[in-house]
Amino acid sequence: MDLKRAFFFLTFAGLLAALFLVAAVWIVCEKISSGFPSGGMSIDFSGKVTVLEQPTLAQERIISMLRGIEILSCILFPAALLSIAGIIFYHCKLKRPIAALQEGTERIREHDLNFSIPEMGRDELGQVCGAFEMMRRELFQTNRELWRQMEESKRLNAAFSHDLRNPVTVLKGTVTLLRQGVHDEQTIERLEIYTARIERYIDAMNRYRRLEQIPVQAKKVSFRELSTELKETARLLAPFCEAEISCPDAGEVMLDHGLFLTVAENLIGNASRFAKQKMQITIVLLSEKFLSLTVKDDGPGYPKELLKDGPKPFGRLENDGEHFGMGLYSSLVLCQKHGGSLTLCNDSGAAARAVFELAPSLRNKKVSSKSGNLIK
Repeated sequence: MDLKRAFFFLTFAGLLAALFLVAAVWIVCEKISSGFPSGGMSIDFSGKVTVLEQPTLAQERIISMLRGIEILSCILFPAALLSIAGIIFYHCKLKRPIAALQEGTERIREHDLNFSIPEMGRDELGQVCGAFEMMRRELFQTNRELWRQMEESKRLNAAFSHDLRNPVTVLKGTVTLLRQGVHDEQTIERLEIYTARIERYIDAMNRYRRLEQIPVQAKKVSFRELSTELKETARLLAPFCEAEISCPDAGEVMLDHGLFLTVAENLIGNASRFAKQKMQITIVLLSEKFLSLTVKDDGPGYPKELLKDGPKPFGRLENDGEHFGMGLYSSLVLCQKHGGSLTLCNDSGAAARAVFELAPSLRNKKVSSKSGNLIK
């Protein structure tokens, strides 16, 4: 029952109960009063006058008191029953929601969002509590996202400083040699190599900044077209590997073609670096809502740290100055934007499974703060 109906119901019930009690008091008082002499005189039809018995002083006082009780009952009972109805209305419909909203407001004021507002019914205040809980969840998610971005920014700054320290040191040493007149081919080549390395690093940073701004634009794509593109990608990125491609022969799906190909290129390119001889690329329609792309190689498998913590930007292997760990991380971000996930595991090699939500309803979907669905 909504607030308006509950208020009118309790008010009507209170007034009805008050009317019943007032009537009962009047009936009792009148019955008591009728037992006392009323005084005065009586005239019958023949004109005979009879003087009635006069009430005593004590009886007059009782009759007067009974009249006062009747009048007082007309005031007290409605006021008392309406007050009781108001108390019942407050305790049943207002107390818990107001207390929950006040407590929630205080906790938000103290920057504490780790709580929840329980369901308070379907009346107006229950809807307010539901809206308050939705606002709290949005604030909680926004704070988590801001915290993640701050931590990610700190980590990126630390990685940026750490990874640029060696190239800058080498460049400074090379400049010192050039000032000393050393102009051999090795010095010039070293200068070019480390300058190109810094340029690649800056390009990787720029790509990372643009990842979360990519919109999701789904359209219909046939399985035959996806199979052809995967074969061509494997031929170009892994020319020395035997690529086995498995894909449905017919049908089409609704997905972002560009994001799918970007993820496929990243996973195939990453697998080609570690595969010994073979690579398996599989497309499976998991259900009416999800499509999976699995890239498996016969290499040494993923490091334990990667399986435990998930892909991170600039989380490359040691002594690998050519790659900055952006392939798997960007694939994770793009899968999450497409409503899916990225799963990494070691199964007689390394296997990466990218899942895409078909026909995603949200464009520009926010990236989850989790690093991905990772299993061993």
